[in-house]
Amino acid sequence: MRPTHPGHLVGIIIVVALIAWAAIRPFYSELPIMPWTAIPTILLLALGEGYSAWATRARIARKPGTKPVEPLAVARLAALAKASAYAGAFFGGVFAGFGLITVQLFDRQTPRGEFFIAVGSFVSCVVLICAALYLEHSCRIPKGPEEPNGHKPK
Repeated sequence: MRPTHPGHLVGIIIVVALIAWAAIRPFYSELPIMPWTAIPTILLLALGEGYSAWATRARIARKPGTKPVEPLAVARLAALAKASAYAGAFFGGVFAGFGLITVQLFDRQTPRGEFFIAVGSFVSCVVLICAALYLEHSCRIPKGPEEPNGHKPK
């Protein structure tokens, strides 16, 4: 499995934001009010992935007081990280699209409130993406010891 490229995630956010903006704009006034509950939910997911990354990195490095980690568990965490990064990019794009719509109607009370919810949700998705990339990075196998000249010992 290859590492997730952050440029692909940014591209997904931009494309989904533009699609969401174009698709939702004609129907925005008919939609229910956007709930604020996505913000803490996504932040809790990011916190869980960040903690998992920290613990996994310590276990892979075999720091004192940690148990060795099972290779299959690391593979599952890496798959979770990759899926979370792409899901965060997709939903971040949706929230960015909502933000683009509501910023155009900022002089009205309800869209102004939804703008702040959309921006908070977007920022939460960015935090989730960062935590997922950190978890994915933490699942890498460390390189072996090297000599000062850059070659591995024999």
